[in-house]
Amino acid sequence: MTVSTPALDAVDLGDPNTFADHELDRFWRTLRDTAPVRWNPPVDGRRGFWVISRYDDIMATYRDDVNFTSERGNVLVTLLGGGDAGAGRMLAVTDGHRHHELRKILQRVLSPRVLNEVARTVRVNTRQLIREAVEAGGCDFAEQIASRIPMTTISNLLGVPEQDRDFLLSLTKTALSTDDEDVDEVDSEMARNEILMYFMDLVEERRESPGDDVISMLIGSSIDGVPLSDEDVVLNCYSLIIGGDETSRLTMIDCVHTLAGRPGQWQRLKHGAVAVETAVDEVLRWASPTMHFGRSVVRETALHGVRMRPGEIVTLWHASGNRDERAFERPGEFDLGRTPNKHLAFGYGPHFCVGSYLAKVEISELLIALRDFTTGFERTGESLRIRSNFLTGFSTLPVRFRPDHSGLREVG
Repeated sequence: MTVSTPALDAVDLGDPNTFADHELDRFWRTLRDTAPVRWNPPVDGRRGFWVISRYDDIMATYRDDVNFTSERGNVLVTLLGGGDAGAGRMLAVTDGHRHHELRKILQRVLSPRVLNEVARTVRVNTRQLIREAVEAGGCDFAEQIASRIPMTTISNLLGVPEQDRDFLLSLTKTALSTDDEDVDEVDSEMARNEILMYFMDLVEERRESPGDDVISMLIGSSIDGVPLSDEDVVLNCYSLIIGGDETSRLTMIDCVHTLAGRPGQWQRLKHGAVAVETAVDEVLRWASPTMHFGRSVVRETALHGVRMRPGEIVTLWHASGNRDERAFERPGEFDLGRTPNKHLAFGYGPHFCVGSYLAKVEISELLIALRDFTTGFERTGESLRIRSNFLTGFSTLPVRFRPDHSGLREVG
């Protein structure tokens, strides 16, 4: 696909096609330099919204729970649609005391200590998938590897039966993005509703026959002495399945796509010149799979002399903040040894991604398996971009692997 650099006044960040059809690096740089708080005007009956592009401004807005709220939605698709139905019940769109208490519940099952066994399973699954692909010579990495690792992991945590996982994967791929130009917002809304209905059925099953999975744990949890309702449980399962699949999957795909085109960086990783943990953070910064999160103004406030009024939508663009020259040296370079690297891939502040540890485990294991089993890899066909104004990445990534026979023999 040929992408172009659009004129500043022609960019509509509410349109998913903008991101699939255009290269926006120069646009973001211009905004950071000349219009760090920009108004994206209404288009075709869709509301306008504020666009914040500088790293420090994004951080400051994330910290500010006095003038901004998440409780009307945290992504454009729901904010522009009039608000999020899960407000006040789903962790991502709940603020204040209830958010704090709900976060504590979820952290109990997503903490590093609890996830040690899960991490071992991720390692086994990832190494098996990479080894099989290397021995086969190549694969569509997006479809055959990246689509399977995160969905398997989060499904195991939630207790989703194996036979339902491909179905759920197809829904998550449509809920907030699409691989197909013919899929519209109606299709995406239907996919979101199907995910909710699926988990409603699963919650009913767990109430009758509890297990040791996250759903059963949520059913048995309460806030201020009041048990979580079925709707509370379902909405947070929805959030976990979307967040647990999309972020890791798209980051993994972008990681292989990027390394395939930068053999020098790959060699640094292969030969141990950079630590895997350091490389993971650069992979996340570079991919920035969630391009933005949103807030609503609750009290009139100003930033860079621009007044924002109650009820207006504000969007915080990681896609720009993670390339901000004010926060990162040489931000346009992919540097696996970059440190410090305080990227925004997981957000910041009270809503910092509760699943960040698990995502880092998955990306780490991918890098380790690639390092151990291959001497390198290359793209063998076109990589198709997803269409979304929230997520960014590729839906296909055909690659050819060059096997590292010494690594393969060690586990053979």
